Amino acid sequence: MMPPPADFDAGSLARSLLRRSRQGALATLMAGSGDPYCSLVNVASHPDGAPILLISRLALHTKNILDDPRVSLMLDERAAGDPLEGSRIMLAGLMEQATGSEAEALWRRRYLNAHPSAEAFVNFKDFSFFRINPSGAHLVAGFGRIVDLSPEQFLTDLSDAASLLEAEQSAVEHMNEDHREAMNLYATKLLGAEAADWRCTGCDPDGMDMEAGSKTLRLDFPRRIVTPAALRQVLKELAGQARTAANI
Repeated sequence: MMPPPADFDAGSLARSLLRRSRQGALATLMAGSGDPYCSLVNVASHPDGAPILLISRLALHTKNILDDPRVSLMLDERAAGDPLEGSRIMLAGLMEQATGSEAEALWRRRYLNAHPSAEAFVNFKDFSFFRINPSGAHLVAGFGRIVDLSPEQFLTDLSDAASLLEAEQSAVEHMNEDHREAMNLYATKLLGAEAADWRCTGCDPDGMDMEAGSKTLRLDFPRRIVTPAALRQVLKELAGQARTAANI
């Protein structure tokens, strides 16, 4: 396998794919036989970037997971034209179910921010939140850009970010209620996206996640952010940069 170019940031691309993806192909092992089984699932991201799923115990993949938690998940950019031209990542690891009210609440709000329509069935008794605890990832981003990554290369460290996580939902709601103009400027002037009804779906130490319909974006912060005050400051700075670019 050819080594990737020196300027290729595999970890950054992997983090972006994990944050932006909303669907993926989940591979599990059939209970009893161990035969491979693949299914399409909706995903959201934990603040550290690991995938969160809301799945029914009636589904075959959930029955497989409860028998053997080893899974892999394929996420891709779904690029126009040849799908193989787009970047994709295969994440391997163990599936774990939310335990405790704090984890349940965190995974729930992160998932519903990304998939608001799930509100209609999130309280059904057969549905539960699961998270993939990654053991590694295989990234394919084009010719000569194929890299195996360890979890510390693509997951976000949350060890010093408790206050930011506690304030995250308030920040998300504040941005969506009072700063939709700034959200659109981030998208169009900093990320080169088309104007749309962009909204915030999550914040973490490395950046902010944005969504408009089926389109998703990742706004990386210029430095690590671990407090609400630092988050307000960096978003203000980025808004200033966006307004300068827009000549406002």
